[in-house]
Amino acid sequence: MLKLYGGALSRASIVQWYLEELEVTYEFVKLDLQAGEHRQPEYLAINPIGKVPAIVDGDFKLWESGAILLYLADKYGKTSLAPEERAVFSQWVLFANASLGPGIFMEGNREREMPILLTPLNEILKEQPFLLGNEFTVVDVAVGAILSYIPIMLKLDLSAYPAVLNYIKRMSERPAFQKSIGARA
Repeated sequence: MLKLYGGALSRASIVQWYLEELEVTYEFVKLDLQAGEHRQPEYLAINPIGKVPAIVDGDFKLWESGAILLYLADKYGKTSLAPEERAVFSQWVLFANASLGPGIFMEGNREREMPILLTPLNEILKEQPFLLGNEFTVVDVAVGAILSYIPIMLKLDLSAYPAVLNYIKRMSERPAFQKSIGARA
């Protein structure tokens, strides 16, 4: 059985959301980060960096939330992707982790970055229900999770981005979201 390692308030909830969407059976191994369980030799054998999340799927070990999401999409997703489609998925997952997250959550960047990041997302989401069109994908988990943290953690005024607000609402109403991120909010 696949094991997902994470902490109480960690990006493991993003991976958990996607596992719930995929209906993959998994065991959540909750590490006590305050007690340093992620720095113990047993966990460092899974992730030598000592961060969460990480997964163990059979003999395969993987860490870093974006890499895990893409792996799960490849292994358990319902469609196989051409290299170009896979690249687009990677582009959006990397955008979520490397651009969107830091742009929104690093206070020094926020005022400058928020309009740069959210204006195009708002335009995309005005035209279609999901980032890649009419179908929910791993891209929506990666980007949707970061966006959903805004009202939970930052309480920023997003009224200039009504399509983004609607998207956050729709993502947060998904049953799999409620079982993962929503259960911690």
